[in-house]
Amino acid sequence: MTSTPAYFTAQTDLKKRQEGNSVPTCLTVTTLLTSFPYMTLPAMKTFSNLCALLLSLLLTQTAMAQQRYTLRGYVKDKQNGESLIGISIGVPGTGLGTVTNEYGFYSLTLPAGTHDIQFTYVGYTTFKTTIALKSNQSMDVKLEQSSSQLNEVTITGKQNDKAVNNMSTGLQKLSMAQMKKMPTFMGEVDVLRAIQTLPGVTTVGEGSSGFNVRGGATDENLILLDEAPVYNSSHMLGFFSVFNPDAVKSLNLMKGGFPAEYGGRTSSVLDIRMKDGNNQKMQVNGGIGDIFSRISVEGPIKKDESSFIIAARRSYVDILMKPFLKGDMKDTKLNFYDITGKLNFKLNKNNTLFVSGYIGRDVFGFQKQADLNWGNSTVSIRWNHVFNDRLFLNATTYYSNYDYNISFNNSTSKDANEQSEGYSWKSNIKNYGIKPAFTYYLNTNNTIHFGVNAIYYTFQPGTGIGSSGGTQLATILPDKHAVEAALYVDHEYKIGKKFGLQYGLRLSDFTYLGSGTAYYFRDTTPGIRKPFDHSKDFGKNEKIVTYKYLEPRINVRYNLTDDQALKASYTRTSQFMHQISNTASPTPVDIWTPSSNNIKPQLADQISLGYFYNARNDAFEASAEVFYKKIENQIDYIDNSNLYLNALVEGDLLPSHSRAYGLELYVKKDIGNNTGWISYTLSRSERQTNGISGGDWILNRYDRTHNLSFVGTHEFDKRHSLSVNFTYASGTPATYADARLEYQQWDIPYNTTDQRSNYRLPAYHRLDLSYTLKRPKHRRWEGEWVFSLYNVYARRNTYSIYFQQDPDNAAHREAVRLSIIGSIIPGITYNFKF
Repeated sequence: MTSTPAYFTAQTDLKKRQEGNSVPTCLTVTTLLTSFPYMTLPAMKTFSNLCALLLSLLLTQTAMAQQRYTLRGYVKDKQNGESLIGISIGVPGTGLGTVTNEYGFYSLTLPAGTHDIQFTYVGYTTFKTTIALKSNQSMDVKLEQSSSQLNEVTITGKQNDKAVNNMSTGLQKLSMAQMKKMPTFMGEVDVLRAIQTLPGVTTVGEGSSGFNVRGGATDENLILLDEAPVYNSSHMLGFFSVFNPDAVKSLNLMKGGFPAEYGGRTSSVLDIRMKDGNNQKMQVNGGIGDIFSRISVEGPIKKDESSFIIAARRSYVDILMKPFLKGDMKDTKLNFYDITGKLNFKLNKNNTLFVSGYIGRDVFGFQKQADLNWGNSTVSIRWNHVFNDRLFLNATTYYSNYDYNISFNNSTSKDANEQSEGYSWKSNIKNYGIKPAFTYYLNTNNTIHFGVNAIYYTFQPGTGIGSSGGTQLATILPDKHAVEAALYVDHEYKIGKKFGLQYGLRLSDFTYLGSGTAYYFRDTTPGIRKPFDHSKDFGKNEKIVTYKYLEPRINVRYNLTDDQALKASYTRTSQFMHQISNTASPTPVDIWTPSSNNIKPQLADQISLGYFYNARNDAFEASAEVFYKKIENQIDYIDNSNLYLNALVEGDLLPSHSRAYGLELYVKKDIGNNTGWISYTLSRSERQTNGISGGDWILNRYDRTHNLSFVGTHEFDKRHSLSVNFTYASGTPATYADARLEYQQWDIPYNTTDQRSNYRLPAYHRLDLSYTLKRPKHRRWEGEWVFSLYNVYARRNTYSIYFQQDPDNAAHREAVRLSIIGSIIPGITYNFKF
């Protein structure tokens, strides 16, 4: 254990005497690290000394300043008790202010004296009060939702959560109110479809699960639901997300400029926060649609102090199809369900406990002959503790599991004694994590974030069991284990009214563990399967290989005026998880595997520059960003690789590196009868692999040169609104043969140049419309009809093109275009609330 530097102890004692508050030390965090056996002593010492030096310098600055006191508390919605994220709190005309964190907590340190304080946010009535600061004070505030239309809401003072004022580049925020206005597929609001309209976010096509951010692969996105990771974010092979809109409160997408708190992925963080539940009264929300129905119930357990929410969905395509299916199709199963729940308890003014959970599953099958099901389950427990007026702790522990099961049965006989032939396969990945995160509000201009993150992984790559004639043959890949730990410290520093700086350091440590077998391969010609050399068995918790990385992060902001800002950021991130998939879009049966003695962690460096503009009175905001990102140690595959149930799969993998760069333009309007946004991205995503395409740079399968989205809503009055969504994107690259070999009247495709991504599919574009009719409120009942048209002009967008011989003329070949959706799709949903 490191000792406390003398200068740090002196400054800590000085601060205690000055304000009578306890001061956090990095030793608090370092002490926690002793419970993690894979975090080394030098790593703890480095972090402790860095944090100690930082706090010492800041405390010296504070000790020399005039007497200051702190106002702190929580900001909540008066109507339902929900904590409000990003609320602006400040003294008008001074530049002194802050915003609430993810739990609605704020801490504002001001000089002693009398101050006019105001709390502002679009859609809420501004709250003003006068405070005489003679000591540290606690004040909780409840804001009222504005009863007027948004165009009548007047916001005074500057909103610190607006893009022009926050520190980060590449940060996009969407509220549920904004997402609900968008045209929807089959009338259903969907989180993932909403973020695909934002700059820098693409998919490879209709019905694709996952999304790509700034030229990165789908497995490079960290998706968090109340801080628990989610590994498959889609239902029905990509048509719907796993996030129930009735349970979602906010969404933050971070594409660059990541704070040091976040790690483990190289392209983005999608942070989704669930509602806390109405702590004022019981409330029921729901909807009945063409594809599925949903319902949520929320209410107080004890008014003002504790509440709950539970939300559920279930699709019924298979039920609707059943009367029309005959023969072998009669017992077809095609559905999904999910249940989301949350409890929160305000134990006292300084302690709040949250318990969140999710379980969801997709089922697809034909009678007893075939069955495929997959799903996520997560549990997170969070404890918020306010040590004093300036120190806030959120300690999270979580469990996450993603698994899938496949089974086939070839027996069609009804004779129970007849031995069947079949095959079953299952796989999963489990996470157990803990994350104590501290925020120290030193003063109005300085905020420090520091903490620890530790995750224990268990991978079950696959268990396959085949049966034939009463004999079973099993292929069982051994489980894999790993531990990922990280320390981080992050400092937000406002330098006057114009400059802002956020810099931090993350120390990541990853250990691939036994019990298990490590495989070693001999070198060979690049692009050819590596020959197996030998293997070595490791005991339980024995280290196989360890990786350590320092990840610096920095964001700089310069305000040209009150409404304009320039920003720049540099971020280094590491990723220790890899998804084994040689398809452009991930499938439910793809395998996750850790970094190992053969697979190095991914390392990404990203630079972003941006200009941000926020019109006066928040009429609209605009931004233009350019970025450059390079990633080392991505995974590529040899030709004809064997990826599934292959113990030696690492011999089929090739190390690769990629680069992505582009321009993102974004204009958004939140206020008025006409709202929405326009986004445009011009970008390129390439990779280079020794042994593939002659080692040349080639386009990534998910590259799209141009990507344009327009989302608009016109509110005719309080009851009627019309929404439109238009999307255009360049076609994705594809690989096709340029020659053929003939063998016994059959054609065998052949690529003479061995080049991948040598063609590009046709451009993608689509128009969607929706019309919302709100019914007059009857007592407590509120209802609305949503009528939608998806793919209005019936565009047959190309998902892929494949070639086959003409069945009428074997001498000719024909190109076949595969379109997932090739016609207009109407939808109708009735939403209700009471």
